[in-house]
Amino acid sequence: MLGPVTSIVARHAAPEKVRGMDEVDLQRLRREYEAIGLDAAALPADPLVVFHEWLECAVDAALAEANAMIVSTVAPDGTPSSRMVLCKVADARGFTFFTNYDSRKSRELIANPRTALLFPWHPLGRQIRVEGVAERTNRAESEAYFATRPRGAQISAWASAQSSVVASRGDLEQRVVELEQEYNGRDVPCPPHWGGIRVVPSSIEFWQGRRDRLHDRLVYRRSDSATTDGWHVVRLSP
Repeated sequence: MLGPVTSIVARHAAPEKVRGMDEVDLQRLRREYEAIGLDAAALPADPLVVFHEWLECAVDAALAEANAMIVSTVAPDGTPSSRMVLCKVADARGFTFFTNYDSRKSRELIANPRTALLFPWHPLGRQIRVEGVAERTNRAESEAYFATRPRGAQISAWASAQSSVVASRGDLEQRVVELEQEYNGRDVPCPPHWGGIRVVPSSIEFWQGRRDRLHDRLVYRRSDSATTDGWHVVRLSP
């Protein structure tokens, strides 16, 4: 039930007519799913077990950036915003990515830490949706991960004032040259404005595409009962 997807069939109906080089009849696009379904009774108690099995399937299927996830935030005026980041840690504490703390997403998460994540594994007919609250990792975690990054990425973390306006790419590249000279022959330290953000989940939904749009949607939700293992599972209508 949780093993590799053995049969995913994608069939796209052709548009009724061609109206222009850049136009596609979106209402005519269809995809049929044929896959092993999800049985709530067979799920493990820990949603991270399912997550890592699905992630392994995505990696085995050679999906590009299998650990990529969409992070959604909301500005103080209610404007939503989404972007793609890379999940670097997924454990009992939550889902962690690393970023500039002065970026738009970080500033919005400070104002409103409630957020949503999405792992969009379209070729497998699967997605994982996470809702929870964001928090910063401690400094030691941020520095430990920063030390594993390629040197070029370390330099870029200093060079980029993420989400701010930059006059030109040339200015950005010139800043990189200056930093390379500054740190020539020594380690690049972790910037004080850079580090990890962990999303502590309150719910994790596993979505499996099925035929005729009768998709499986099983959601782990945090339980308030001290007598449970911390999660309970519900099935949602597709």
